Amino acid sequence: MPSLTQRVLARVPGRVRPALVRHRRLVKFLLVGSGCFALTVLINYALRFTVMPTKPVLALTVATVVGTVLSYLLNRRWSFRSSWRRREPLLFVLVSAVAVAVNDLPLIASRYLLDLREPRVSPFTQELADFLSGMVLGTFVAMLFRFWAMQRWVFTRVEEAGAGSPASVGVLGSEGQ
Repeated sequence: MPSLTQRVLARVPGRVRPALVRHRRLVKFLLVGSGCFALTVLINYALRFTVMPTKPVLALTVATVVGTVLSYLLNRRWSFRSSWRRREPLLFVLVSAVAVAVNDLPLIASRYLLDLREPRVSPFTQELADFLSGMVLGTFVAMLFRFWAMQRWVFTRVEEAGAGSPASVGVLGSEGQ
């Protein structure tokens, strides 16, 4: 029985399929990241509109940490498919701590350096600035950093079963599960 990845790839136009297979680790990383981004947005706004209305940076940090834990589990099992190493969780925590700080920096700059908050701006402008700086810009820059750092330091022993072989372009084999 074909894996989920194989079934999805079978529906992708033929001219796009080789590029997706060639960059499958990045595609998987982006899919995991998209789901974790949605979860982070949900948690961030749930916290901001309930228990942390005056602490947007803390709400974003908590939401990002929750999304990061889920991201670790999914990336380790699917995107990077690594064999476990004793120091992997420690390296992941270190990279993620830097990434959380990178994620928070645009929101901190928007809120406290540019002073885009009430009463200087309208509530709508404040929320829009927070979303664009924290959720969009911060997440994008942190995502680039995470992908680079995870490949370089955390998930370094990756199983490459079938990667690069001509037969793997049409069907992903065991890697695509």
